[in-house]
Amino acid sequence: MSDLKITRIDVFQVDLPYSGGVYHLSGGRTYTSFDATIVRVTTNTGLEGWGESTPFGATYVASHALGVRAGIAEMAPKLIGLDPRRVDRIYEAMDAALLGHAHAKTAIDIACWDIFGKSVGLPVCELLGGRTDSKMPLISSIGVGSPDEMRQSVADHRARGYMGHSIKIGGDDPAKDAARIAASLADKQPGEFFLADANGGLSVEIALRMLRLLPPGLDFVLEAPCATWRECVSLRRRTDVPIIFDELAMDDASIVQLLADDAAEGINLKISKAGGLTKGRRHRDLCLAAGYTFSIQDSTGSDISFAAIVHLGQTVPERSLRCLLETRDMVTVKTADGDFEIRDGRITAPTTPGLGVTPRMDVLGEPVASYF
Repeated sequence: MSDLKITRIDVFQVDLPYSGGVYHLSGGRTYTSFDATIVRVTTNTGLEGWGESTPFGATYVASHALGVRAGIAEMAPKLIGLDPRRVDRIYEAMDAALLGHAHAKTAIDIACWDIFGKSVGLPVCELLGGRTDSKMPLISSIGVGSPDEMRQSVADHRARGYMGHSIKIGGDDPAKDAARIAASLADKQPGEFFLADANGGLSVEIALRMLRLLPPGLDFVLEAPCATWRECVSLRRRTDVPIIFDELAMDDASIVQLLADDAAEGINLKISKAGGLTKGRRHRDLCLAAGYTFSIQDSTGSDISFAAIVHLGQTVPERSLRCLLETRDMVTVKTADGDFEIRDGRITAPTTPGLGVTPRMDVLGEPVASYF
């Protein structure tokens, strides 16, 4: 293996306006734009790798865009001179420089995987375990609205080929949320998959009241119902509706606890929440061993974030993979080009080396910080 070392890390900042105007989440949280951090890692041979970390504002999980860039400033000088292909060693160096802050580590980690793939002429999905033959279905992300608005939004995405729909509920009133779910599923087609995502906004009492108000026979999965571990486990003991974890499934320890407590049927594996592809790969393997099902996503993001989602999703066996989040659909800015064409609501990972993305430098502009 030829000598390869990190010689420079550049940080770019891009605003990503939400394509739907205002995104409504439970608890009255609203978002109109997302602050993306994009990283370029350069090596002594001139080989470059790209990564992205775009938090969903500052109130989704314990992360925010300024923290991403501050974390990179803390870690980047410690990574100069290291081999980016040794992704676990890179991660150890990041952990030694900064405790926690998974979102800050994500962009660097993904960029190192991009370099790794380019250095050996293979797509990242092959390095993560090998691609499946699956054509992976995409899932929409539909914010909290009136029942009629949400039904129409599902219909609009269905017309564009989406087979999965993540419908947000507000946690404000059990009758309103039951109506939102019922309306969103009113025209459900064969093979479609629905997540009712509370983003931790329900209490156990409100969740149980909501579920009792639903018409019988609705086929959906309840995602991230409550804010705390105890509440989610309590709810799971009282309902036969499948539950998947998201915000509470953050790191290695929480994934192990999830399995030990038999707390869910599946996981929404968000790459930046996990800390990148290195940790995402580990969480994938633990959850596969437990027989879990997956939605592979990220908090939000642009083309580089989407590329990482596609490559990790391409390694999950078809029977275990429910859908991928099309983050590009959520924003109005295109940051990179690549072979990520959607056909009939499905996608496969490109065969080009690395992530398979070519950033648009006219969109990225000049770095806001550089380390060398």
